[in-house]
Amino acid sequence: MTNYRVPFVDVPTHFGRLRDQIMNVIEETLRQGNVVMRGELREFERNFAVYMGKQYAIGVGSGTDALHLALRAAGIGEGDEVVTVSHTCISTVSAIVHAGAVPILVDVCNDFNIDVDKVEEVLGPRTKAILPVHLNGRASAMARIMAMAQRWNLIVIEDAAQALGARYDGRLVGSFGAAGVFSLYPFKMLGAFGEAGIVVTDDPEIAQKVSILRDYGQDRDTGEILYFGFNSKLDNIQAAILNVKLQYLPQWIERRRTIAQLYNAGLSGIPQLRLPPCGCDAYFDVFLNYCVMTAQRDALVAHLRGRGVEPLLPISFAKPLHKHAALGLTHFQLPVTERIAGEFLYLPTNPELSDEQVEYAIECMQDFYTRREGGYGN
Repeated sequence: MTNYRVPFVDVPTHFGRLRDQIMNVIEETLRQGNVVMRGELREFERNFAVYMGKQYAIGVGSGTDALHLALRAAGIGEGDEVVTVSHTCISTVSAIVHAGAVPILVDVCNDFNIDVDKVEEVLGPRTKAILPVHLNGRASAMARIMAMAQRWNLIVIEDAAQALGARYDGRLVGSFGAAGVFSLYPFKMLGAFGEAGIVVTDDPEIAQKVSILRDYGQDRDTGEILYFGFNSKLDNIQAAILNVKLQYLPQWIERRRTIAQLYNAGLSGIPQLRLPPCGCDAYFDVFLNYCVMTAQRDALVAHLRGRGVEPLLPISFAKPLHKHAALGLTHFQLPVTERIAGEFLYLPTNPELSDEQVEYAIECMQDFYTRREGGYGN
């Protein structure tokens, strides 16, 4: 494993800053024998629901499971069409398929989120839901999506795995649709030290069904098995850890936004780079990823790694989902998605970074273009 001067994530430093609190709650949880579906999980679900301003939050085993169970609980099933994007993690589309539905893929805008203009072109009698993905910590255009869903009587399930804390028109992503889904994977905005996910909703029927589906399909109050369910419970120890971390989420968000401002200031003079979209009144971005685009992407990645800066080029995004022949999605034509896949990369934005580390990453970026192009203007 390479020891980067500017790592994309820094688990040891992250853990070290919270070590005493985390070890205390782990010890207390184990001392009481609270290992499965106990008070720590209930407390985290309550706290997360309060943070989101929702009535219910249901912890599950992963963000992928959260998507899958939310779709099923919302009544999405065999033969239903669900509109989403190809520029996303495979889990988004997998959840649709595992629910028995058919994914209909549309292109994205220059902010990497779903192109609402393209959605209406593919709506038809079998369309049951829209699944917008809030990517990189930026909200999709939720006002237009919700208006369209109302016109067409469609369900909206939000994939907010990368955007906890982001807002659109002052409202948190994940709070618009019938359900909002979050990944609590270690490297997300709020991460466990293992796999975890959560569903939020104001709909008591969706909440109840997700709760039952995650626990083998059984209603523990009555003893009845109501569905062929799954085993996808959020681990109680992870819930205890997440309870500690949740209180720090606002300051981690502000740190990411500060890092993004440093990148904006340092990289804005390089015309060969396309920076993330600027914020405006409607958007409050949280920058899980600071995503840039450049035609020299692969050479830039090699340069940064050689200088000790760790960019990220996720495998599942570098080749669009609809280009994987085994998935049976090759009939979709998505030119913007395909262009983005060949040019994007993520720069480190983890809250553990110092200003000096960010400035060093900026210097390495500037140096690449100065040496390669003979100056920014060429």
